[in-house]
Amino acid sequence: MFIDSHCHLDRLDLSPYDGNFEAMLDAATARQVQQMLCVSIEMEQFRSMYEQIKPYDHIFASVGVHPLNTEGDVVSTEVLVEAAQQPRIVAIGETGLDYYYQQDTVEVQQQSFRNHLQASSETKLPTIIHTRDAREDTLSIIKDSGDVNVGGVLHCFTESLEMAKAALDLNYMISFSGIITFRNAAELREVVKAIPLERILIETDAPYLAPVPYRGKKNEPKYVVEVAQCVADLKGVRVEQVADQTRENFHQLFSRTQVSSTPE
Repeated sequence: MFIDSHCHLDRLDLSPYDGNFEAMLDAATARQVQQMLCVSIEMEQFRSMYEQIKPYDHIFASVGVHPLNTEGDVVSTEVLVEAAQQPRIVAIGETGLDYYYQQDTVEVQQQSFRNHLQASSETKLPTIIHTRDAREDTLSIIKDSGDVNVGGVLHCFTESLEMAKAALDLNYMISFSGIITFRNAAELREVVKAIPLERILIETDAPYLAPVPYRGKKNEPKYVVEVAQCVADLKGVRVEQVADQTRENFHQLFSRTQVSSTPE
């Protein structure tokens, strides 16, 4: 059984399924992708996203604001904590820093990031972190504002082995997406080899970043199997071992997923 630890189900292209959300889920189940985490990226869409996944007891969700969506008022810790009381919410985020696209919003991104980390500490829910071209500041803010007893995950990891090791020391897991299958990702594949399997998650980040051989197409949860296979090949283990260990890692980090829940 595979788990897609990071996807955006409310943003998928459902045209291959005639707009049928359940048909997309059935396609994932047919490939043994039996659980997934739908990740929030803006508060304006949080309620509709949550309502979409609520009927499905194998789908969990997070609450947060992506660093590239931090224009205007910064989401408060109080708003995040209140939203996190919904029973299917298992994480705070995604949050973090992205200096690649919007360097003019650095201060706003940093304040939003700190608020998310505070909400994580108050709720005891792990933080899902996006980081791009902001290695030093990301680690510094985690150290200053994060809760090492709660931890989290650096998702869709594309940074250095040095940063990955520093994150591991701060009680964060590392999640890899379809990027590891790309031809130009040789350095990143070396990071996969170096990180213990016991600290790795797998994800699609769907609808973005479809893995080879689907690169260029819209991504979806069923393609997390290709990510798992790439990890297995790099580690020299069977894909079933990757599935089993990353599933255990997922439930260890997102501990709320271990409590059986029923549709509301």
